[in-house]
Amino acid sequence: MAKTRIYGRSADAFEQARGCIPGGVNSPVRAFGAVDHVPVFIASGRGSTVFDIDGNQYIDYVCSWGALILGHAHPEVVEAVKAAAEKGTSFGAPTIAETHLAAQIRAAFPSIQKVRLVSSGTEAVMTAIRLARAYTGRDILVKMAGCYHGHSDSLLVAAGSGLAELGRPSSKGVPEALAALTVVIPYNDPDAAKEVFSRYKASIAAVIVEPVAANMGVVLPDRGYLEVLRYLCDHEGAVLIFDEVITGFRVAFGGCQELYGIEADLTCLGKILGGGLPLAAVGGSAKIMDLLAPTGPVYQAGTLSGNPLATAAASATLRLLHQTDPYDRLEQMGAMLERGLAEAAAKAGIPLRINRVGSLLSCFFTDRPVRNLSDVQTSDIARFKRFFSRMLDSGIYIAPSAYEAMFISTAHTSEDIERTIAAARSAFSRL
Repeated sequence: MAKTRIYGRSADAFEQARGCIPGGVNSPVRAFGAVDHVPVFIASGRGSTVFDIDGNQYIDYVCSWGALILGHAHPEVVEAVKAAAEKGTSFGAPTIAETHLAAQIRAAFPSIQKVRLVSSGTEAVMTAIRLARAYTGRDILVKMAGCYHGHSDSLLVAAGSGLAELGRPSSKGVPEALAALTVVIPYNDPDAAKEVFSRYKASIAAVIVEPVAANMGVVLPDRGYLEVLRYLCDHEGAVLIFDEVITGFRVAFGGCQELYGIEADLTCLGKILGGGLPLAAVGGSAKIMDLLAPTGPVYQAGTLSGNPLATAAASATLRLLHQTDPYDRLEQMGAMLERGLAEAAAKAGIPLRINRVGSLLSCFFTDRPVRNLSDVQTSDIARFKRFFSRMLDSGIYIAPSAYEAMFISTAHTSEDIERTIAAARSAFSRL
């Protein structure tokens, strides 16, 4: 870890990529623009470790943005993908593997009676919204500030000028008229949720929420918050959509619905579900899901939906998680990392708030509790940038953004956690 790290090959690769890929990356945060650092180009990964093209080695807490709960290149997942590839990479026709995976998902989430496989979390959410609007005959969508649900037009929306006001686009290319069908309210604010239903109740098709927010950093729901959303949707005939793309199979095998005992009408899954390959799903009650074509009038389709390589990785991952039940150990590892980081920051006199649930956590450089986006935005971004660079130079790869999460996998060891805490101790002392 004391080795001086160089990033010359990554810098050259980035320059080459910028010539043929917008911004040099295929997803914006990968450009490292939020941390003023050259993006590292990864060559390979094994277990809890990734290696870049300059020969640097890192303990990985990005884990493909949470997808790799079993770590990189788990032998049984790799073998499952190899075996599937030998039979053919894509058919565009039904396979038994799709039905088997759907049954595995149903077994994990009692709220899901039927499931449609897609290729990304964005697709899953788009489909859930379309289903909710068709089922209710209403148009308005309610989302929470700071919660990210993919890059579809209906969800690239910022809050209006006042509480419970209709939204406005947060990206160029999103029509004002479409943004106006989404209302953005603060996360963890039951009064705002009640207000929005009071104002628009006859028009609200759905409330969509990350039950544990993880795209503004990790923000846990206050006690009773999810119950309020469930009650309001039940009382007013709206659909409650849980975006468990990150939390599904992460905070518990059955996601937040198992952890908190609150069931959604529609659930969006991805990341861990795909086992490192492009696969996601939307599921819910049969009465809603049967609205999908070909049985119903709601159109959705995908050439690579249920791809045999992805379903093989997914089934292997879910089977391993079900058989090994690693969640107690992941909780222990998460608690160990949280405790070590908190103690190191306190010793250095650095204000730090850590939000964590199981193997999912975030560090906020602030001295106040973090319950919503406004609290998140009090974090000292300049200090985070310095922390990121010093951790990277010490061989610890965390997300290159102050508003992302750290993910622990089953491949991480106590030694990995201890090395990470030691690196953080050194980094905090120089902030």
